This record gives sequence, structure tokens and C-alpha cells, in this order.
Amino acid sequence: MKNKVEILVKGLKEELIELSEFIYHNPELGYKEFKSCKAHVDILKKHGFHVEENFLGIDTAFRAEYKGEKEGPTIAYLSEYDALPEIGHGCGHNLLGTVSTGSGIILSKLVDKVGGKVVVLGTPAEETSGAKVIMTDKGAFNDVDVALIAHPADQYYKSGSSKALEPIQFTFRGKSAHASATPEQGINALDAVILTFNAINALREHIKPSAKIHGIIKRGGEAANIVPDLAIAQFYVRAATKNYLNELSEKVKKCAKGASLATGTKLKIEKYELGYDNLITNNNLQGTFIKNLNKVGIKNINEPLFSSGSTDVGNVSQVCPAIHPSFGICEEGKTFPAHTIEFAEATLTDIAYYNMAKTISALVLTGVDIITDKELLNKIKEEHKLAIAVS
Repeated sequence: MKNKVEILVKGLKEELIELSEFIYHNPELGYKEFKSCKAHVDILKKHGFHVEENFLGIDTAFRAEYKGEKEGPTIAYLSEYDALPEIGHGCGHNLLGTVSTGSGIILSKLVDKVGGKVVVLGTPAEETSGAKVIMTDKGAFNDVDVALIAHPADQYYKSGSSKALEPIQFTFRGKSAHASATPEQGINALDAVILTFNAINALREHIKPSAKIHGIIKRGGEAANIVPDLAIAQFYVRAATKNYLNELSEKVKKCAKGASLATGTKLKIEKYELGYDNLITNNNLQGTFIKNLNKVGIKNINEPLFSSGSTDVGNVSQVCPAIHPSFGICEEGKTFPAHTIEFAEATLTDIAYYNMAKTISALVLTGVDIITDKELLNKIKEEHKLAIAVS
């Protein structure tokens, strides 16, 4: 099977390089990836996929499906293709999406014999308000047995974890007055924001070291001689698990409620962005992927990168087993930090294309293993159930 997969990947490689380079040269921000989305859709249709465009009402999302002649598990590959402002594909999503779409195409050449279903999901706007959150909420992964995605990095890294995140906005409304002549007639909304920050700073001593709370004052008044009647603060609350995030978010909200009570302001609490769940790496699934990386010649795989950030793949991992490893695009001894022009340029190199092919081969072989080994799939699913129970 390894030799057959590698021959198929070799035959598709130039077409995939063209896809990645087209998207590189046409960078588009989240939910505006019209050219990039079409490029993925076109190649998937060419290779026999049934494609649902404008998936779930999202203009630049798609769901591509290829079903084998025999029943079997559903393997989903997640394609990203949004760029960053100013620096284009500094996160390498041109190559990431190509790896996922390429993996789906190669596996589709095999499922008529081995069985199962291949799904490629086009998932916009990972860099901002990730579409995977919306897709998860609307049930897009309810029929998926495993979800696979691999991200470009300087070297190969195992899948790790990410933090659950809740974005919280506090809007305080008071009453304006002349700050010198009649301050007693005013209710200072900015005071409520400042008290909220002070209360949260006191809270930090009593939270888990892995948790993070950080925020800004979005609005705090218009002039120094007017008592501010409107003030807005925005916070990110992050935690290692969804359960602890919920607990911590409630404590943060109580800080704002106390400040509102103390100042006599009216308080509105809302989410100003989509929230992310923590990423749960499935170790049985990861072990299968690493075994297949070794099989195709990738031996040096580093431990997971420590992540204090958040990703919408976390939401997917709460619904179905998933991994989110990284593959190298830099020569040994070289490194470029992500979200830079240098990293974007590294996606165009020979080493990037070499590892693109190796990673696709390993992702496809992982899909084959899951389809053909019922005991493995059962282990993956049982692990997922246990992990969700404590997340």
C-alpha cells in the first residue's frame, strides 16, 4: 500500500504545487477567500468529488465528498486557505490546504477497494473567527469518524494541545456630567472598567498557572472634563480545558458585576467573537500517523510545540477524534517564525514540496489504516469518549 500511495502522490504532485502557488500569489483574508476556495473546489471536482459550495451558508466554505463502493468510516481532511493582512500566507495556509485537499484526492483513489468515505472540508477564516466553530455548532462533524489536519512549521512536531478561549465584552453605561462643575450628577462608566481590571488582577493570584486572562479598554470616554457615560472592556479568558474555562469565565464576569454594583452603572455582558474549545489530541490516532510518517521516511518528529494560543480545530476535536500535527518546510538548522514574510516564502521551497508529499502519503496511509482496522478505530473512539468526559 505504501508504494501505491507514493506513486499516486508523485503523479499528483505538480498539480498540487500549482494549487499552493496560485493561492500563495492570491492571498485573501478570512471569509473573502473566493479565488482560493474556487481553486480547491475545481481540483476536487476534477478528481470526482461531489462538492457542496457555500457550505452552511458560508460563502467561502465547501464540503467535498467521495464515497467508496463499500461501506466504511468517514475520514475528513480539513483545508484552510486564508491569509494574513500585509504578509500574505505567513502562516502557510496555502500549503496546509493543499496537503489536506491532496490527501483527500489520493485517498479517494483507494476507497473503492478498501471502503469508506472521504470528506474534504474547506474551512475559512482560521486566523480570525474560525469557520470550524460554526461548522461544529451546525453539526458538520457529527458523521465524521476522524478529522485530520497538518500545519506547516519549521520542523515536524507531534500534535499537542491548545487552550479553550472565551472572548468577553463588558459594556458599562453610566451618566455624563461636567467633571468639574457637577461631578456628583454623573455616573462614571470608566470607573467601572478600572475596577473590573483591578478585580481581575486580584483574581490572577487564585487561578491555575496554565490559565490566561488578558484584555483592553475599547472605549473609556471622550474628553477629560466629561464624566464618561459609556466604557467598554474586552477580554480573552483562556484555560487548558473547557470545563475550567467555564468556571474561570464566571469568576471574571463576577468581577465586572461587582464593579457595576459599586459604581451604579448598568452592565451588558456579551461575546464579541467566537469562542474556541481546547484541542484534544487523540493519541491512538497520533500514533498511527507517526507510524506512517516513519514508514515514508520521516524519522525526526519533535515533541509538541507548547501552545498558549487557541485554534478552531479544538472545537472539532470535541466532536470527533482529531490530530493537528505540524510538518517541516525549512531545511535542517534553519527556522523562520510563523506570521512572517520569510515563513510565507519558505512554502515555495523544494524542501516544503518534498515534505508536502511525505505528509500527504502519511495522512492517506493513516486513513487507510482506520478504514481497514476496526479494532484501531474502536480504540480511537473509546479514547475520545474518555477524553471528552474530563475536558
